[in-house]
Order: sequence, then C-alpha cells, then structure tokens
Amino acid sequence: MLRLEGKVALITGAATGVEGKAMGLGGATARLFAREGAKVVLTDVNDEMGELTAAQIRADGGEATYLHLDVTSEGEWGNNIGAIERLYGGLDALVHSAGVTFRTTVEETTEKIWDVEMAVHAKGSFLGTKNAIPLMRKSLGGSIVLISSIAGLVGTPSSTAYHAAKGAMRMFAKTAAVQYAPEGIRVNSIHPGFVMTPMFEPLTSNPEAVAQRLAKVPLGRMGQPEEIAYLVLFLASDESRFITGTEIPIDGGYTAQ
Repeated sequence: MLRLEGKVALITGAATGVEGKAMGLGGATARLFAREGAKVVLTDVNDEMGELTAAQIRADGGEATYLHLDVTSEGEWGNNIGAIERLYGGLDALVHSAGVTFRTTVEETTEKIWDVEMAVHAKGSFLGTKNAIPLMRKSLGGSIVLISSIAGLVGTPSSTAYHAAKGAMRMFAKTAAVQYAPEGIRVNSIHPGFVMTPMFEPLTSNPEAVAQRLAKVPLGRMGQPEEIAYLVLFLASDESRFITGTEIPIDGGYTAQ
C-alpha cells in the first residue's frame, strides 16, 4: 500500500524538482509524495520551473498541480488554500520548504536581509500553518512539516538572519503543535545539515570550503535531497501519528558533537 494514498499535500518551494537539474528539498519531496500516492500541490514563485516539475510528475503517473505562491503574502496563502478546497475539499499535509539565505555576520546583515529571511522562513511558517489549519479540520487532522535547518539548532560564523529565522521556525512548530494536538493536527520541524541542493551548489566551486564543512560531519559526506524527503514522508504519513512538537536533525551526525 502506498504510504500517502489518497492524501492531499501542499508543498512550498517545490519548483526545484526538474529532472536533470539540481534537486531542492521541496522538489524532491513533491516527487516522492506523488510516488507514494499523494495528490500534490506544488507552490513557488518560479512559475516556469514549478509548472515543469508538476508536468514531469504527471508524466510519471502522479497527480500534481502547480500554483503560484509568495509565502510572505497572507492573501496568496488564502487564494491557494481556497483553490485546494475547491479541488479536493480538504488538506492532509503542509510542507514549508521555501527558503533563501544570505551569508553575513551581524554587522554585515542589513535590515532588508533580516526582513527577507524572517519573512520567508518564520512568517511563511506562520501564514502557512494559520491558513492550512481550517482546511485540515475538514480532513479531521493533518501533518505540518516545517523544514528548518541545523542553523536553527547551532550557530556558525555567518548567516546571522538565517539562523534567527530557522530558530524561530523550531519554536513556532512547538507552540502550534501544543495548540492543535487536540484536533489531530501535528506540527514538527526538521533540521537538515549540508545537503546537495541548489542553495548549496554555489559553494561547490570552492573545494576547500566544502572540505571544511564535511570535516565536521561524522558520516563524512553531503546529504542528498531524497534522503531528507523520506523523513518528510514519514512525518506526513500515518506512521508518525504519535509524533508532534519535536525537532529532528538529519545532518550526518553534525549536531551530535
């Protein structure tokens, strides 16, 4: 039996699932969810890649729809949730994967950088959860997975606003989990380490920088997007129905030290 048979899932930042290109966490998750029987709604601001990813999923036999979504806009969240209600009548899973990063110290971080990071990660988590919950009630429960980062658990020499925003996602997941557990709505955050995604790809031009990062990973390698997607799949499925309000590192052992 497919692990998400009949479930409806909304995934943000899901345009990065085009075959032959570097896969992002949202794109890899969308593809895996579709293979496991979910009706997948992909959202992003990159409409061209989003439409292509959805078309490729359909060509492979999955059910996928693409919708434009700026995760910082409550109006666009409302429009998307309304479209999903018209299409499917309910929602079983929300995965917030949209993200940006700026590698700056505290003094190098501008107000604009701070606001963008907080808006996409923290505000996006809040708006997505707020708008998804009423539709999840119609499905008699659901699972919300916020893709944070090891940056939400530990500090590094840069990426100041990214750390703050990812940490906010972790604590938001906990309080939302406590509030909505009585209704069968679960909320968890996951915390990937160094994963070969389009966000990390620019660093590969600097082998020394990559080597420095991998030296801190006990498993000694980069993670792959699908490895993260399988954790999201577990949390979205009924297999994890007793898990809520937790943060799960998936980082090759980085935060175990």
